[in-house]
Amino acid sequence: MPDGGSSLAAAGSREEGLATEPPGGAGRLVLIAGATSVSGLAAARVLAEAGARVVAVGRDSRRLDALAGAVAGIRTEVCDLTEEASVAALAERVHAADGLVDGILHLVGGWRGGGGLAGQTDEDYRFLERSFTALRHVSRRFDADLRASDAGRLAVVSSTAVARPLAGSANYAAVKAATEAWARAVAQGFAKSARDAGEPLAAASVIFRVKELTGLEEALATAFVGLWDSPADAVNDRVFDLHGS
Repeated sequence: MPDGGSSLAAAGSREEGLATEPPGGAGRLVLIAGATSVSGLAAARVLAEAGARVVAVGRDSRRLDALAGAVAGIRTEVCDLTEEASVAALAERVHAADGLVDGILHLVGGWRGGGGLAGQTDEDYRFLERSFTALRHVSRRFDADLRASDAGRLAVVSSTAVARPLAGSANYAAVKAATEAWARAVAQGFAKSARDAGEPLAAASVIFRVKELTGLEEALATAFVGLWDSPADAVNDRVFDLHGS
């Protein structure tokens, strides 16, 4: 399994396996986990413009209402993704209202750090760990959906801190490393499922790494939608680095 990073420019060009044609994803049902951020807004807009059906998920109903007002045609769901039972209920509602999910963009995140190793508090770690917990719950609950799709796509956002962790961001780097390990395990599961069934690989799990996401929200959204322009075996278990222009 490859673990090196490929590069992507902020304008959304796609190298080493990602297509350079206009974004795909038309008709796909895509769930944005943690959608009330700037990145969530960009993803919802780009996905909607590409013709995808979008379910934006977050904990704050007012912020979700604002998102729905900014991007026409999307549907919102209030859910605490760190609660397993809540995610199970979310999956039931999505399946009943929309059908099986074709794509998941995991944007639950946040940053805390500083103070060297001694400053890496348990409180900060528990805050950061919510992102990983949410990923575990969502990916498990919708795994069968992505495997059943003829083009399932899961993407997580990681950090260059994984490749060079610093003492002052040890908590953050550890959580991101766990996130990458989980995403790669999902990728292996997709590959094994297809191999055992004697079928071509149709689902892909992808990691996008950034040094800092601010300013790259549009690039992330475009790169995610562009995953449907490439065959699953070209992007599954890949790490793509997003850079500014």
